[in-house]
Amino acid sequence: MGRRAIALTTERRYWRAGFPHIAGVDEVGCGCLAGPVVAAAVILPVEGGVKGVVDSKLLNAVQREEIAAAVLERAVGVGVGAASTREIERLNIRRATRLAMQRALGRLPVEPDTVLVDGRPQPELGDHLAIIKGDRKCHSIACAAIVAKVVRDRLMTRLADRYPGYGWEHNVGYATRDHREGIVRHGVTPHHRRTFLGVQYTLDLADG
Repeated sequence: MGRRAIALTTERRYWRAGFPHIAGVDEVGCGCLAGPVVAAAVILPVEGGVKGVVDSKLLNAVQREEIAAAVLERAVGVGVGAASTREIERLNIRRATRLAMQRALGRLPVEPDTVLVDGRPQPELGDHLAIIKGDRKCHSIACAAIVAKVVRDRLMTRLADRYPGYGWEHNVGYATRDHREGIVRHGVTPHHRRTFLGVQYTLDLADG
């Protein structure tokens, strides 16, 4: 792919200290105007990296699908969790994201010795190490980001069949021009985050 894969530097520190089950956790969909937030947790075997793992944003859809399949084949365990649009509206996006991460961790087949999380500390997740821009620096977090992205993109593509006109099959709920134009033309769906400023602003433009 022409890019240097993310090293297992952080994981090796824990493996060498006698902690074999290190879960990388990341989420996708926080900034979207529609759809759930989805998180994944990935535990790799000791010294068991996945070829080609880089920041998911540097990969195209086909590459992400291929690497996600390799992660599922190689990992000791993979857990996926989500928080729905309704939960995002009720809890706020930050708390809903934590809920999705907790659900992902809870679906792992083995208990992690510790957790590596992209971004800032999340006390609700228990013992963990928060790594700013972890999806660019930490192999298992990058694996989790790729899995979460693939799962969420598939979901939004299915929803696009039920709710045509918003371009979800390619914008997957982000605030692209065609998505905003779809809101102006067709209004909001049950999967739109009505409390998000991007949705409110677009609706205000339609009313104006």
